[in-house]
Amino acid sequence: MKIVAFKIEGNGTFAQDVPAFAEAIKSSGADIVLLPGNSRVKRSAAAAAMRAGAEIDTNVVDVEVADGKAVARRWVYRQRIFTTFSRAARPWVIVTDPSLFGEICAKVGAESGQFSAADAATRTKINGVENAGTGGESTIKPDAKLLFVAGAGWTKKQADGALHFEEAASTITGFLGKSGASLGSSKSLVDMPEAAAAFTFMSHMNQVGQTGATPRHQKGLSTCCHGEEPHVVGWRFVNERRAVNLDANCGWAQGKADVVYVADAFAVMKKVNELLG
Repeated sequence: MKIVAFKIEGNGTFAQDVPAFAEAIKSSGADIVLLPGNSRVKRSAAAAAMRAGAEIDTNVVDVEVADGKAVARRWVYRQRIFTTFSRAARPWVIVTDPSLFGEICAKVGAESGQFSAADAATRTKINGVENAGTGGESTIKPDAKLLFVAGAGWTKKQADGALHFEEAASTITGFLGKSGASLGSSKSLVDMPEAAAAFTFMSHMNQVGQTGATPRHQKGLSTCCHGEEPHVVGWRFVNERRAVNLDANCGWAQGKADVVYVADAFAVMKKVNELLG
């Protein structure tokens, strides 16, 4: 059994250390690799082990080798249980308590491995920055006066019992193009895989409320949304709120919108697009 220890100290970036650690693990040809559990190693060792095709365990406080079998020990459950375990997979990377690293290496007779940090050229380079909403086809426009929010109702069966994804998409994009409004979405719509093919102009970046963004547009128009509290909280900086929904008892009608149009959003927005020319 070949056991190699790498004494790694100092500082290093994740982007530099991961390929360097992985190469050291593979080139050492070791069955077991010992690393000290300092902050630098713990930040990158797991990713390096995965890249090298190795198994890894951390916070180990003791290692023993007997009859060709390596056994590691560590505390678990908030230092209430002291466990002993082993792995058949090789290579096996063991990250020890840093204060016990030297003692463990001497105990198992580990060889000293050579490690050199990767070239800084492996770091990610930024070629440029483009702000959201600056592209000609962008639907995210922070400076727009109106926020148009689409809900999951656009993807439901309509009065004729059929789905109208393409019509919904063209109606929404037509309004955005004519009005210059910014597009928002409910979480249920952006999470809906069956609508993704038609609503290619929408992503999780458009989500408003819940885990999404909090818009600061002067006016907001919600269509086919239910007006649940988490969604409405995202509108707290929108001064004028209007909604279009077939349900007169939807959440928007419960004092959350200034005006609620109880109507079919398909018909309303089609007429609006006609009036906008």
